[in-house]
Amino acid sequence: MNRAEDGGRLHVTPPKTWAAGLPGVTHALEYSLGQTTVRRTALTLLNVNQPAGIDCPGCAWPEPGRRHRNEYCENGAKHVTDEATSRRVTRDFFREHPISELAGRTDQWLNQQGRLTEPMVKRPGSDHYEPIGWDDALGLLAGELRTLDHPDQALFYTSGRLGNEAAFLLQLFARAYGTNNLPDCSNMCHESSGHALIETLGVGKGSVSLADIHDADLVFVVGQNPGTNHPRMLSALEETKRSGGRVVAVNPLPEAGLMRFKHPQKARGIVGRGTRIADEFLQIRPGGDLALFQALNLLLLQAEDARPGTVLDHAFIEAHTTGFAEFAAHARTLAWPDLLAATGLERAQIERVHEMVLASEKVIVCWAMGLTQHKHGVATIREIVDFLLLRGNVGRPGAGVCPVRGHSNVQGDRTMGIWERPPRPFLDALEREFGFTPPHKHGLDTVGAIQAMLDGRARVFLGVGGNFVRATPDSAVTERAMRACTLTAHISTKLNRSHTVCGETALILPTLGRSDRDVQAGGEQFVTVEDSMSQVHASRGRLDPASPHLLSEVAIISRLARRVLGDRPGLPWETFESDYGAVRDRIARVVPGFEDFNARVAEPGGFRLPNPVNERVFRTPSGKAVFTANPFTLLEAPPGHLILQTLRSHDQWNTVPYSDDDRYRGIRHGRRVVLVNPGDLAELGFADRDVVDLVGVWHDGVERRAPGFTVIAYPAARGSAAAYYPETNVLVPLDSVADGSNTPTSKSVVIRLERPAV
Repeated sequence: MNRAEDGGRLHVTPPKTWAAGLPGVTHALEYSLGQTTVRRTALTLLNVNQPAGIDCPGCAWPEPGRRHRNEYCENGAKHVTDEATSRRVTRDFFREHPISELAGRTDQWLNQQGRLTEPMVKRPGSDHYEPIGWDDALGLLAGELRTLDHPDQALFYTSGRLGNEAAFLLQLFARAYGTNNLPDCSNMCHESSGHALIETLGVGKGSVSLADIHDADLVFVVGQNPGTNHPRMLSALEETKRSGGRVVAVNPLPEAGLMRFKHPQKARGIVGRGTRIADEFLQIRPGGDLALFQALNLLLLQAEDARPGTVLDHAFIEAHTTGFAEFAAHARTLAWPDLLAATGLERAQIERVHEMVLASEKVIVCWAMGLTQHKHGVATIREIVDFLLLRGNVGRPGAGVCPVRGHSNVQGDRTMGIWERPPRPFLDALEREFGFTPPHKHGLDTVGAIQAMLDGRARVFLGVGGNFVRATPDSAVTERAMRACTLTAHISTKLNRSHTVCGETALILPTLGRSDRDVQAGGEQFVTVEDSMSQVHASRGRLDPASPHLLSEVAIISRLARRVLGDRPGLPWETFESDYGAVRDRIARVVPGFEDFNARVAEPGGFRLPNPVNERVFRTPSGKAVFTANPFTLLEAPPGHLILQTLRSHDQWNTVPYSDDDRYRGIRHGRRVVLVNPGDLAELGFADRDVVDLVGVWHDGVERRAPGFTVIAYPAARGSAAAYYPETNVLVPLDSVADGSNTPTSKSVVIRLERPAV
């Protein structure tokens, strides 16, 4: 077969040139009303991102000080009502559907079955889940943990949906148990950001606030797609533009939201043309961002040479940085032909952006996984720090670093101690507060955890939130690793693929969602989260729980800890379960910046954690910000190959597609598609709508294949391809990781297109 026979299903139109507007509102409401009642939809959406309401689990973008009554985006509305669905997965469902059948279902189908309602267990040799009481379920898991040869044979994984209180208790339990095996979703997304920022600035978080975004003269949006992944960022960028600031978008694909934004809550966004966001679009080759900022840094140094004392901030460099001479000497060795080859850009376009930089006193660089998921991801972010340091754009209003995280509390989880490499001061604080000596040996990150399961070094896996099997690289290898465990357990709200890839024994432990009312022995509770800009605030569920048999994450972790550890002095698990304020009191004594936690989080909007970078205090070994010399990298595919970046569609949250549509990219009724520049297709001998297999070969000699993709001729950067995850995670080798951070290289997978065997 030479061309796809789509049977009228796959439908492709030109990609959109603007985002949101009235269609964003209607699509959100259509999805919401398809999940539940009008009343339940209204109760949910009118409380999302409100001071006394539900923190949207959809992303970690912060809320403005003055909030609209409808303070949510299309994807946030879909996500929170997806959780608030009226559909239920009961014991009858599991009786009717064996695990082997569920394993063949799509991610979308599994998600659409609804909320989980009671604990379930798969016994050894069985192909069905069956009901189990909470006491028996936690007893089974605790018994397995107590019989391990060593605590390091257990893995405690978390996603960013976990609130601060549960995250703090999970790491406390794991360390009291005796291990630092706390892999999390940060390992797969922003670990490169944290690694680079700790090395250069001393703090692994962003330094800017929402007000800084509004006030900046120039904002770079690099390797991210706000229109799909965190649409409320477009509202902030609109404010930047209306205040006279400018925006540079850097991406291998043209993204609708970065072209023009129609604010759906303002008249100009409904009846007008909206706001042009990007003043300049740099269509970079995948992995070319390092070379782009090296080119900009070289131009800044040359401009300073031409006009001494007028370009660089020498007072800042001399007082607050180290390593400038070595950085500058390295930068001057870079050759323009190499830089242009790596970026795929014209020198004139880079020079136009350079002029924008020279005309701007306050510059912010925002980025996401388009930078972090490359082998040289850490080096790229270090180079961005160099770029900002040159003109003093760190530690002052309207300027700084802005890694934009995707999960609502992924940053908070790390602040609470969910990290396999905890710093010594944090462990010392735990010991002082709780009276036990935590392990100091570093634990396993996500990639290390998969390898440990494969090798038999890890036997029990506990996942708290998320969809580990579909979020991780090298899908076939990950599934083999999970099946090698003696027990796998998942604390979840909804059914997902990870529940079908089981250890010898498997548990599903259903939990309250963010939107559910949480009532414990001490009364109604709330949880807290930390957004991408270090604002900590409360989240209170408003809906009746999906089932009377659900426990909160705090309750599950507390009860499990008591079963495993017993009633140790200093670890009052029963108190923690009944009163989350007691947990926050302990956090206040352990984690810097959380003093008077309970009182401060009770204020509308919560409080912002201090960042010493904003005081120009750098907690590096030298006490100064660090310039680095980063080796030039040219990411190049062999002849006949392309560099694939995995990405998500517009109608998708994390690993879960809500539909098979990607409205902004003009794709309907299809996910197994690969987007390739028409010029590359012609050179490779393929045509639009051909059906191909995506084949990747890594240095291990193993051929990884994702079959049955329809080629879409698309305005992608030359030499690149793009396709949706999790369908293409199978192509990402487990040992292809970023230097320093060990983050999988999901944005730089070398593939070839191959016609399917007849």
